[in-house]
Amino acid sequence: MLDRIRIVLIGTSHPGNIGATARAMHNMGLSELALVAPRCEAVTSESISRASGADHLVHAARTVATLEEAVADCTWVVGASARSRTLPWPMITPRELGQSLPAELNQHKFNPPGHGGHEPRLALIFGREDSGLSNAELQRCHTHVHIPTNPDFSSLNLAAAVQLLAYECRLAALATQPMEPTDEARSEPLASHTELERYFEHLERTLIRIGFHDPALPRQLMARLRRFTLRARPERMELNILRGILTATEQCIHPQERKKP
Repeated sequence: MLDRIRIVLIGTSHPGNIGATARAMHNMGLSELALVAPRCEAVTSESISRASGADHLVHAARTVATLEEAVADCTWVVGASARSRTLPWPMITPRELGQSLPAELNQHKFNPPGHGGHEPRLALIFGREDSGLSNAELQRCHTHVHIPTNPDFSSLNLAAAVQLLAYECRLAALATQPMEPTDEARSEPLASHTELERYFEHLERTLIRIGFHDPALPRQLMARLRRFTLRARPERMELNILRGILTATEQCIHPQERKKP
């Protein structure tokens, strides 16, 4: 999915912003950068320095003269707009952009390339550092995306804006991938309902014996402890450890007792 997202910068005036954009893209797994009529050299010592290891994206960036050239093969063109326009246009937030991404980029399942269809591609358009996108450029976009910044200080650095939208795209892409086992995956079976009920009985009995819980004045203590425990989804081994602690607690109060839990 991420390999079908293109970042398009229009009229960029500072090579450092091109390098910083490349870094933001590489952080989020994006790899395609297009420059429309840049007002500076793309490959400079500053752009390479600001790319911080993502300079291969700066070198690979495609430079074109017009927005039409940059987005000709794209099926969804989204322009980043920092201000409202006199002409109403579909406007979404970065989060809504990410939520729409799977449906937009998976349409090839229904209209596959090579069978009269085109592979869906997204172009994210960013304007000039000093003036953003023109009305004419915004009108070439299917949708506008607006980052809800502080209205008293809404100006965003170009690379920061790219980072925010690229992050939402990455979240959307990760959400579509199957979960892979990790080192933190459960290695023990979860405690069963019966085992949990035995634990709660044991816990209540112990709390009464140590004077922490008065059944006549419960104040929802056991209900809260139930909610806390059930939310944790304990494994059988973890529950056995807790019951061992309860048993040891009971025996410390009455050392002569050896009652089984």
